[in-house]
Amino acid sequence: MAYRQWAIPGLPHATHMADKPSYRKKKRERIVSLFSFLSIEKQAAIDHWLRGRKQYREIRKADFVFVSPPKAGRTWLRVTLSGFFHTRFGVPENELLGFDNLHGINPGVPRIRFTDDKYVNAYTGNRDSKKDYYNSRVLLLVRDPRDIAVSNYFQWVNTVNPYKKKFNKLSARSGEVTLFEYVMDEDYGMPRTVRFLNAWQQELHKTRDHLIISYEAMRANPQKTLKKVVAFMGISASDEQIAHATEYASMENMRKIEASGSTESGSRRLMPKDVNNPNAFKARRGKVGGYRDYFSADELAVMDELVATGLSSDYGYH
Repeated sequence: MAYRQWAIPGLPHATHMADKPSYRKKKRERIVSLFSFLSIEKQAAIDHWLRGRKQYREIRKADFVFVSPPKAGRTWLRVTLSGFFHTRFGVPENELLGFDNLHGINPGVPRIRFTDDKYVNAYTGNRDSKKDYYNSRVLLLVRDPRDIAVSNYFQWVNTVNPYKKKFNKLSARSGEVTLFEYVMDEDYGMPRTVRFLNAWQQELHKTRDHLIISYEAMRANPQKTLKKVVAFMGISASDEQIAHATEYASMENMRKIEASGSTESGSRRLMPKDVNNPNAFKARRGKVGGYRDYFSADELAVMDELVATGLSSDYGYH
């Protein structure tokens, strides 16, 4: 299925367009639309295979692979590193770190592939291991599954585009899906994140090199955490460069960047669907333990029990 060679109606078949993220996204969606006669499940399989192939190729080229569950602070870390690379390597301040866009401006910037590890195995078939990453230097970013589930819910309600949402099984349900139902759902809520973290806890040591950092540590001491990340990549950094990066990626500044749409590369990652809806921003709350604001005591007890009995104690979220 060599889709780069397909001529898709309504899209220019030009080689120089192939590297533009928006072009690749539209082309993938157009390819999947050719199979609209298939079931949603089979359309989703095609979509995931195409995404997985692209991600697998970039993982193999990357100097580092940053893995995290969805909504664990990946965008925040991306913006923080962008701020660091602005001063450390002199790349333009309106450029956000993509895969290799900043590397193309200054080769001193490493090629970093951010991923939620959701699609690669749809292409390779390696669903029972992290074999696809064994030759990679992997940074694993983790976060409390309870906070992740709440953040995912608000993204699903407020920002997920209709094309992607149609593949979500909960979207096909009749009636409203409550927040508690969502966070307890096996496919989209806490159980999914627990499985993700447990799988990586078992496999991370098999990679070429690795580092684990947490969202909670980033919130508690962003400069100290960034120093660990930079050291892991083997890049020297001054205190001034670290301070600039963490200020650039502060919650207040990220919200300003989102509201203004002032970035070039990676701008879709910091572009809220509705600037008047605070729940539509990537930088929504950022509160550690904020999930406790949304549930009853009985619901919290169920959630806490799932973490206590299901999640590896190595992460410290008990």
